[in-house]
This record gives sequence, structure tokens and C-alpha cells, in this order.
Amino acid sequence: MRITRAVVPAAGRGTRLYPITKAQPKEMLPLGTRPVIQSVAEELTGAGVTDILLITAESKRVIEDHFDPSSGLTYAEAPAEGRRYAFPTDSARIYTIRQGGALGLGHAVACGAQFVGDEHFVVALGDCIMTGPEPLQRLVKAHLRHRADLSIIVQQVGREGTKRYGIVATGERLDETALRMTDIVEKPGPDVAPGRLAVAARYIFSPALFGYLSDVTAGLGGEIQLTDAIHAMLADGLKGVAVPLMPGEHRLDVGNVASYGRAFIRMMLTDADQGEALQSYAAKLLAHINEGTPDPDLPSDL
Repeated sequence: MRITRAVVPAAGRGTRLYPITKAQPKEMLPLGTRPVIQSVAEELTGAGVTDILLITAESKRVIEDHFDPSSGLTYAEAPAEGRRYAFPTDSARIYTIRQGGALGLGHAVACGAQFVGDEHFVVALGDCIMTGPEPLQRLVKAHLRHRADLSIIVQQVGREGTKRYGIVATGERLDETALRMTDIVEKPGPDVAPGRLAVAARYIFSPALFGYLSDVTAGLGGEIQLTDAIHAMLADGLKGVAVPLMPGEHRLDVGNVASYGRAFIRMMLTDADQGEALQSYAAKLLAHINEGTPDPDLPSDL
């Protein structure tokens, strides 16, 4: 079996980033030298995905435009699922549909049921990227090796981080890179969290997920939660695998101004072409701010 399809939810309004995102989707914000959504697509193609469905919203036409063949890319005839464009690497086809309302992550993923069919598929949130030695490839390999029904990349978080993420409970170690997943709790907080391993925005599911999503009761705001469907799958005995991020791997997201700032700084300072010069500039700027040394943005001979 190969995993060649991916669903990328990218319909969120990005209100925590206003006014930056008032007229620009957060998925189009630059991280380093490319928009977030392009890095996500490149990550997917690097893991063997050949067909990517972007779940967008009314105000996010620019995401579709970014993959438009008018930029010189090859155009392919649009199939029933949505518009189809050749990605710059010619290694994947991009499809888009609109979610039609802020109905939750679970609902966004469910929009991909017809696109996915009876295949196992990746879910990659469109507002964050992974850095380091190929975490998504490792997730795919673990999912296939252990014949899982659902697999999730997880990351270690601090006590306060358990208030902001879905936290997974794990059982025995399956191999050097994977753990059995036994449960998941949405934002439990440090007093009741089953551990410190948080969901890191990359999943693989069997098509059984869609049946569970159809049974999920909408919660606050009428939203369908993906976490509730995962919990039900694990409770019914379906096999779950958790794959922790390794040293040197990071999840970088643009969920709010602070996290976007950190992500942008890291990507620019580590960029292969621009990083060295920017590191020197940043060091001089910090010295100017903290120690009163010359301002690096003023001529040195003043």
C-alpha cells in the first residue's frame, strides 16, 4: 500500500493574527522565502503524496491563485473533485474545495471523503510546517509498518502547553520511532493531562475516520471536533500510532502573532542563502537595543 492522497484544512479565519490576516490568509504568510501553504505542499510531495486537496473558504481565493497555472505552470483539465493544477515540481496535483462555514476541523476533514475514497490519507494542517530530518516520511513508514488505522506526529510540550493542544496517551513502544496510542484528550490542562505528548498537526487515517466523523456531535459553535472522532476510534480498538518529533525537528505554526514571529525568525536565520547575513545583522541589532552599540541600519561612517 502507498499513501498518495492528502487533505489540507486551510479554511480558518486567522482572527488571532488580525490585522495581518484581514485581507490575507494566514496560510499565505511567508515563512522564510515561501508561503506556509507552499512549504506544506512541498513537505507532502516529499513524503510521496501525489494528490492534495486544499479545504479553503470564501475569503481564501488567493490560496487557489498561488497554485494557478497562469504563473507558467502546466494546466490540467479540472476533474469532478475541484480544480486541478500541476504543482511547480510536477510531482503532485492540487485540488481545492470550500468548506462552507466555520464548522470545525473534523468537518473540514470530512469534506475530503469523496476525494479520499477508500484509501489511507494524510491530514496536514495548512497553517504550520515541519522542519528537520523528514518527520512526515517517518510517520508514513510507521503507519504502514504497523498497519495502523490512525497515526499522529506528536511533540513534547511543557505543563502549560497541555492547555493548548490535544494530548495523547501512549502505551508500549512499537519500535525506535513509534509508540502505541491509547487515547487522546483535547486541551486537558496539566492536572488531568495523560502525558506531555501533544498532537503536532500531521495525521494519517484510514477511511474509517469518515464514519466516526459522521457520528460526532457538534460542540460549542456547532463545530465538529477531529479529536472526538479519534477518541472514538481508539475506544473501539482501532490501532493508533504516535510518532514523536526527533531532536532537530520542529513544528512551526502561524496560529498567533507570537508563534508566527518565532517561526519567521527561525526560518530566516536558518535559511541556506540568507541565514548567515541575517544572523550577523540580528546580533548587531540586539547589541544596539540592549547595549547601545551603533544602529546596524544606519551608515557606519556617520
